[in-house]
Amino acid sequence: MCWKGMAVATLAEIKVLLGEPRFNWADQAPWLELEQELGIEFPADFREIVDAYGSIEVNKQLYLKHPAGHLLHSLGREIREDLEFWREEDMTEFLPSRAGTDPGELIPVASATTGEHVFLRVPDEPSSPWRVVVQEFDSPAWHLHEMAFSEWLLAYLRGEDVTVCSGDRAPDGPFYEFLP
Repeated sequence: MCWKGMAVATLAEIKVLLGEPRFNWADQAPWLELEQELGIEFPADFREIVDAYGSIEVNKQLYLKHPAGHLLHSLGREIREDLEFWREEDMTEFLPSRAGTDPGELIPVASATTGEHVFLRVPDEPSSPWRVVVQEFDSPAWHLHEMAFSEWLLAYLRGEDVTVCSGDRAPDGPFYEFLP
C-alpha cells in the first residue's frame, strides 16, 4: 500500500525487528468506541500494530497503549488527558498546529521516557495520508515526519533518527515488554 510515494510498513516488517506479538487483539469494540468518542478513524497501520502488541514499552523508552488496556494503560484515557494538557494556553506554542481530532490537528498517541510525545496529524482530506509529528519536550521543538506511523516505528526500530532515538537503549536489538 502506498500514499503519495510513501510506503506503509507491514506488520511482518515490524515483527522481524521487534519480535512476535503476544497480544493479538481481535475485538474491534474498544477501537470503535474510542473512534466514535473522538470523531476520527485511526489509520489502519496504527491499529494493526497496537492490536498485535497491546500496551507495551519498546526498548525501555517508547510507550504504546491499546484502547482495551486497563485503566492505567488505556489509549483512550491517555489521549483525553494529553489533549487537555496540550490544549492549555501555555502549551499550544510548542506544537505546529492545535492538539485535537479535526483535520490538520494533532492527536497524541505515544510517549517516551526521554520526554518526546508522538502525535498523528489528522489528514486535511480523507484521501490524504496520516503523518507523524514528534514533540521534544526538553528542547521544546517538534518534527514532522512525512511517513505513516508504521514507517516511523520501523525507522525507530532500525535505530534511525526519527526524533525518538533508540540506538543506545537497544544495543542488542529492539525488544518490548508489556506494561504492568
